[in-house]
Amino acid sequence: MKNLKVLVFALFTVLFIGFSQNSAEAHSPDLHEGVSGQDVTELQSTLKKLGYFNTTPTGYYGSITKNAVIQFQRDFNVPDTGFTGSMTRAKLSEVDMMARVVHGEARGESYTGQVAVAAVILNRLDSSAFPNNTYNVIFQRNAFTAINDGQYNLKPNASAYQAVKAAFKGSDPSMGATYYYNRSGVTDTWIFSRTTITKIGKHVFAK
Repeated sequence: MKNLKVLVFALFTVLFIGFSQNSAEAHSPDLHEGVSGQDVTELQSTLKKLGYFNTTPTGYYGSITKNAVIQFQRDFNVPDTGFTGSMTRAKLSEVDMMARVVHGEARGESYTGQVAVAAVILNRLDSSAFPNNTYNVIFQRNAFTAINDGQYNLKPNASAYQAVKAAFKGSDPSMGATYYYNRSGVTDTWIFSRTTITKIGKHVFAK
């Protein structure tokens, strides 16, 4: 009987430890100090485009990467843990989506014009007239030409990422606009009914 109790206890302990490890693994950060691989390289590349990682991507998550992640988290209002948990991954995804729109729609414009396009996305997020998350704002039907013509799928350059960063940090050359358009490419004249706020390059910004 005593041996049976010992066996049951041992089995329970093994199961408990296994459960604890699985639970901890499920809630552990995807990337953190000490890990390496392609995912780290991609993270470093994105952080480099944003101006946080100022060396060649190595694929190793060391103190330089940790500090870069912390800087990103502070600028984008994510808890500055130094590892890429779910909140940081979600924010990086938002930044990437916005950079794709900026690159697809305004890569021929000045940097100020690119920041203005990024700001329009954020202004829409703040407006009750538009969806309340980045994905739905960007992929709202006919919201952005780059989605319809496939330019969204182009790889954004550093300028596009920097423009998104500037907009997140409060820069808004569009002066609160929730629309913009290029007169030469307008297919729906409804847009002309919006109140013009400013013009930057080939884009007219309106509300």
